[in-house]
Amino acid sequence: MTTGCLTVLIALAAVLGIVASWMWYRHWHDGNVNAERRKQARAAIFEQAQARADDTDRALEMSGTTDVDALTGVIWQHSKAPVITYDASRRAFTATAASSAHYQAKAMLPGGGSGQVTGCFVFTFTQHPGQAWTSKVSERDDATCRPGTQIGNRVRLALARISSMYPENLTPDGIQKALNPTERRSFDVKNVVHEGDAVTVSVLISSSHARVDQCYRFTRPAPGPTGQDSATAVPTSAC
Repeated sequence: MTTGCLTVLIALAAVLGIVASWMWYRHWHDGNVNAERRKQARAAIFEQAQARADDTDRALEMSGTTDVDALTGVIWQHSKAPVITYDASRRAFTATAASSAHYQAKAMLPGGGSGQVTGCFVFTFTQHPGQAWTSKVSERDDATCRPGTQIGNRVRLALARISSMYPENLTPDGIQKALNPTERRSFDVKNVVHEGDAVTVSVLISSSHARVDQCYRFTRPAPGPTGQDSATAVPTSAC
């Protein structure tokens, strides 16, 4: 081997070593940066959950009502929790909701990418006689929120289908068939009331996970010229 060839090989090895070292450093550095950004994003969604709980406390206090369904509606409006239960013995509401946040992830390629963190939160709202509403927020594993997430998706599906139905089909059987075309019984229509210029539908919505159920009241306004109007939904303590 000539001196020239040896010099070239040594130079090539040095260059490859520098490149390998740079790639290792970028991997280590980007990993640390992304870990810190994930940590900050997770802290942010917990802070947001706590802020929602505080807003709900104030709204419950201002509602001035003791009606369970009305209070359930207040909690849903502020927490956006798809599953809300009431324990009369403890005078406490429990709401379960998942939250997520995105962060800019560093990567070796230009532009990086988008990362996401999710959190599952359980809100407990309690009022003892003569005292103000108080709340507690706790974070749980993702499995705790899966039933609620599925129920939330099914609520949106039910809203779309009820909104698109023709007036003559807004009967218990008609709505049941529209919500359960495959007869999987994820929806159980409990009651349909035509009153004034609106139709109210009570539906028990079930999750495939852990058999969690939640009653929802759908309100469909009188149809317009097209026969289609948007419905609204709110969870209730019972159907």
